Amino acid sequence: MNISATVNVLRLFANPSLCLPHYTISTFDQIPIPLSLAFRKHGSEKGPDIRAVVLDKDNCFAIPKQNTVCPAYSAKFEELRKAYPGSRLLIVSNSAGTGSDPGYKEADLLERNTGVKVLRHTTKKPGCHAEIMDHFRNAPDTGVTDSSQVAIVGDRLFTDVLMANMMGSHGIWIKNGVVPDNGLLTRVERSLSGFLLRRGYHAPDPRSDFN
Repeated sequence: MNISATVNVLRLFANPSLCLPHYTISTFDQIPIPLSLAFRKHGSEKGPDIRAVVLDKDNCFAIPKQNTVCPAYSAKFEELRKAYPGSRLLIVSNSAGTGSDPGYKEADLLERNTGVKVLRHTTKKPGCHAEIMDHFRNAPDTGVTDSSQVAIVGDRLFTDVLMANMMGSHGIWIKNGVVPDNGLLTRVERSLSGFLLRRGYHAPDPRSDFN
């Protein structure tokens, strides 16, 4: 059970915009690189200073419950690794690297298969944003000083996108994922998103809550 998601989703009653992404794509291979291109304002040639990227795993770049990059997305994954090398690219999963992963065996396997660091975190998304920022700020090669310099990529509005907005980062929503997902929670997320957009809501401007 994800207690963090259950508790934090209540924030949407006060501020429903927290579940809205700043940028939406259909599948992982549509991610623009550099990611700053996704967040350019109208008429601007340059986007914000995105120095680090957080990737969800399941149904983002991997088939759920598998710890390898889906072959269809391997080229895009390598492109991301080159654009955001070393500690600047981080996998944050609610399976691998959590208390649901005894001995972090899945996290170890995922790191070997992808060449990307997997965050070990005690709180599941969306509540692990402080642990994410600790990782980036403590790594000398990221240059991250502010959460607005981070982009979060994932397929869930109530975890990945909610977390991005809670921490003042940029959220990219992968709407369709690796495999079709027509579960109840997914249908609720999509229905709420459509309703809010029709009512004129939009994602909050990225800002830092950590300074």
